[in-house]
Amino acid sequence: MRHGKKINHLGRTAAHRKAMLSNMAASLILHKRVSTTVAKAKALRKYVEPLLTKSKNDTTHSRRTVFAYLQDKESVKELFDEVAGKIANRPGGYTRILKTGYRLGDNAEMCVIELVDYNEDMISTTGAAAAGAKKTRRRATTKKKDVEATDVATTTEETKDAE
Repeated sequence: MRHGKKINHLGRTAAHRKAMLSNMAASLILHKRVSTTVAKAKALRKYVEPLLTKSKNDTTHSRRTVFAYLQDKESVKELFDEVAGKIANRPGGYTRILKTGYRLGDNAEMCVIELVDYNEDMISTTGAAAAGAKKTRRRATTKKKDVEATDVATTTEETKDAE
């Protein structure tokens, strides 16, 4: 039984898993998007979101703590200089996982994990959808009945005109 065992070991030793998540987190911060398996993306999300939260408070201590996890100066610099400014007002949920299908070789479920504030296409469509969402929605059946009633009325008028 696996009661209370929430961590996914990903078929790796603890050292290998730590190194892999560190490298993936650094790549995610530098490139803003990483293509990987769904299991790794979910593990990466749990690993990187606390680091993103810590980057909001730019102190020497928080920089050293984040560097202990990432072990990459460039990604720490990028995180505190650029990424922290974009996520400053967001209360959480800094990453998004988009499933892309299955890998050809072993049929593993693949996905793209990305930083939410850096996907310009998604931001623009969300803004347009938010503006359009203010309208109330009506049931489609009422429109169909109205259309059918007008069709019946026009066909009866046409038959009367033809006579």
